[in-house]
Order: sequence, then structure tokens, then C-alpha cells
Amino acid sequence: MPVNDRDRWLALGLLAAVLLLAYAVLIHPWFTVPMRAVGERIDGARERELRLRTEINQAPVVRQRLQQARAALARTPGFLPERSPELATAALVQRLEAVVSQASPGRRACEITNRSPLQEPPREKYPRVTIQVRLRCGTPELANVLHSLEGGMPRLFVGNLNVLGQRVFFNPGQSGTQGGLDVSFDLYGYLQPGAVPPRPQRAAPLPGGNDDAL
Repeated sequence: MPVNDRDRWLALGLLAAVLLLAYAVLIHPWFTVPMRAVGERIDGARERELRLRTEINQAPVVRQRLQQARAALARTPGFLPERSPELATAALVQRLEAVVSQASPGRRACEITNRSPLQEPPREKYPRVTIQVRLRCGTPELANVLHSLEGGMPRLFVGNLNVLGQRVFFNPGQSGTQGGLDVSFDLYGYLQPGAVPPRPQRAAPLPGGNDDAL
């Protein structure tokens, strides 16, 4: 290769090296890198905008489905329909009285001797409402009472059932059953999710019940 051509190629190589060095030192860190960062931020902003637009467009559908889910939950017979433990407790007592009255009209063979609200510990999702019940019943009437309580709607549950037998006799001077089965149990149901949690309070007999402890 002639000397002049070799010098020319050498000069071109040195020029290219200088240009690459200048790009690496001056242009790339001060122009290329910031522009790439700006481009990435722009792409990220466009993606977020697209997601937001999609969510906004889907909001009416989501709202409608949420309302449908809430309506279906409100119609679910498994939960107590009341929105507070106090109202639910009163409803439990009314349900108990109606069932006992149906099983034994006039309290001839079954009567309520005590019913008291029981404070339940807070639950994460489903608040539970409980009353402690004490009855004096005959065996067929007790079976009807328990079947009606657990077989109806909304769903109620009987727990801690204790049955003691007593001598049965009839006293013409008093109404109701003398003797029979002395029965105590917890009657409870569940409020819908989102109901007001029970407020701490000391359990006390409801109006109309006797003061006998369970």
C-alpha cells in the first residue's frame, strides 16, 4: 500500500476514534441517555393513561355488578336481615317466642324461663349475634322448637345444648308446665358483612324474662 494511502487510512481511523470518543464522552451521557429516559417516561405515562381510560370505561359495568352483588347478598336468607346487633337480638327473641308459642299455645307444655343477650367477640367478617335461652318443655315440644329454629330462614343455630330431666306434675293453681325438661342453649345467627359490630356491654336479661341464670 502506498504511503499516502496508508496515512489517509490512518488519519480516517484516528478521526473515527476521536468521533467515537467525543460521542461517548459528550453526546451519549448528556443527550442520548436523557432522551431515552424521557422516552421511557412518556411510554409509561401513555400506558398509565390507557389503563386509567380502560378503568373509567369499565366503571359503569363494575358499579352495576357491585350493586347486583349487594342486592343478591341482601336477599340471601342465610344472614340475619338486621343491620345492627341490637336489632338482630330483638329479632332473635321474637323468633324464639313465636316458635315456642307455636309449639305450645298458652305455654301449657313449653315456656321460656330466661333469655339473655350474650356478648360475642369481634369477628373479622361475619358478626355473630347470640342469646342464651332457658326453657322448661316437654320432649315433643322441645323437638318442635329446635326443629323450627334451625330449619327456618334466616338460618339460626343452636349450640351448647343442655337438657336436664325433672319430675312432671300438674298444679291446677298455676299456668304452664311444672317439671318436664329443663333446657338451656345458645341461639345465634350471623349478620351480613359490613354490619355494625357489637358494642361492648355487660350481658343483661331482656325485658320480660326471669332473672334465673343459665
